[in-house]
Amino acid sequence: MNAGPLHGAAVSHAGGCLLILGRSGTGKSTLALEMAALGGGIVADDLVVLSLLEGALVAAPLRPGSTVLVEARGIGLLRLKAAPPAPLRLVLDLDREEEERLPRRRFWSYAGVSVPLLFRPARLQAAALFLALSAGGPEDPEALPPLR
Repeated sequence: MNAGPLHGAAVSHAGGCLLILGRSGTGKSTLALEMAALGGGIVADDLVVLSLLEGALVAAPLRPGSTVLVEARGIGLLRLKAAPPAPLRLVLDLDREEEERLPRRRFWSYAGVSVPLLFRPARLQAAALFLALSAGGPEDPEALPPLR
């Protein structure tokens, strides 16, 4: 299964991929570049295609190739080495503001597959998102045992 492309960016790390969604100008490419500077790989920028493969969603660029063109706002277009397609592990929606300090776990569904979903935090932190991707998403604070 392969649907039309989504307006977003996809960054891979530790065998998984973060899908960054949002309107133009919300910081998708900037965040992808920051995560790449921390060691992540940019799978796609601007248009991301999701495919269902063996029960998992896999993120890939609309136009596969060895490089990806990324807009660095105010700097220009950067041609970078493209990371290979990767299974989706986490989704960040930059159009929706997070209101909770420790948000409950929520999910984004596509083609019958659910993936942990984050809303835009008050301050975007590439390093925290990088670590959340490595961990498969943040813990659900409501599912943790109470502190003593």
